[in-house]
Amino acid sequence: MNTPAELKYSIDHEWIKVEGEIATIGITDYAQKELGDIVFVDVTCEGDTLSAGDTFGTIEAVKTVSDMVLPISGEVIEFNSDLESDAAAINSDPYGKGWIIKVKMSDPSELSALMDAEAYKAHIGA
Repeated sequence: MNTPAELKYSIDHEWIKVEGEIATIGITDYAQKELGDIVFVDVTCEGDTLSAGDTFGTIEAVKTVSDMVLPISGEVIEFNSDLESDAAAINSDPYGKGWIIKVKMSDPSELSALMDAEAYKAHIGA
């Protein structure tokens, strides 16, 4: 199971990479494996300001549809539009080409509530 040490993780299986005030967010390797073959990603909140815990979209796999939960508050400034034609990039490269949104954080102190890689591994029993 790939769990990069430089990222933060939520209990809802989202990962966050922070660069300045911008957080790139996607779903973890564990989550994509649990979902199976991902066929569609729906994010309609680009430009919206959301709070931590808000749903920011859905991800559809062959067998199920799952909500994606925002781990930190801020303005959704970008959606990875490449996923519209290649949602399977989340399966093949969840921490690279499979990123889902970028958020301009409004409260970076919320990052302290997230897990590091070791805590996330314990959370998923890895």
